[in-house]
Amino acid sequence: MTSPSVTATKPQAASPAAAPLALSTPAHDAGLLLLRLVLGLTMAAHGSQKLFGWFGGGGISGTGKFFTASGYPAGDAMAVVAGLTETLGGLGLAVGLLTPLAGAAVVGTMINAIVVHGTGSFFAPEGIEYELLLTAGAAALALTGPGRYAVDRTLPVLRGHRLAHGALAVALGIVLAVVTLLIRS
Repeated sequence: MTSPSVTATKPQAASPAAAPLALSTPAHDAGLLLLRLVLGLTMAAHGSQKLFGWFGGGGISGTGKFFTASGYPAGDAMAVVAGLTETLGGLGLAVGLLTPLAGAAVVGTMINAIVVHGTGSFFAPEGIEYELLLTAGAAALALTGPGRYAVDRTLPVLRGHRLAHGALAVALGIVLAVVTLLIRS
């Protein structure tokens, strides 16, 4: 006869509702990689249009004239700033390097694009749907982090992405976008 205190009990399997959710699955990470690549390379291509005139872009001179006509001072300097922000932010997103800051760079640039483009309509060709989609995608990546398949996984500070990093970065992007818009005439 055994006492109740030494009776072996069979361990109970955890119920599915009580099981913790995995923070990162291969499918989740693959989806983030796809989003990063498409959004990041799209933004990098837009930046290279401004900087180098590639893909039918205006280069610094043509883009500078557009910025001047849109009310920004020093159009050529603004073309360089926008081109570098789009190119470096886009490449950062594509490879998952400093993802919160790369996402914030794209968010800030796209806020300016939305304001300059205007909100006469939601749908293209006069609307803002494209710019809004890029803005939301970049903000989402900044908030969620790049996933497992990213350079950030090798950086100790960003290895364990925190929502606070992304939220602060997006806030910084918004503040810099507003400051940039305030210098327009």
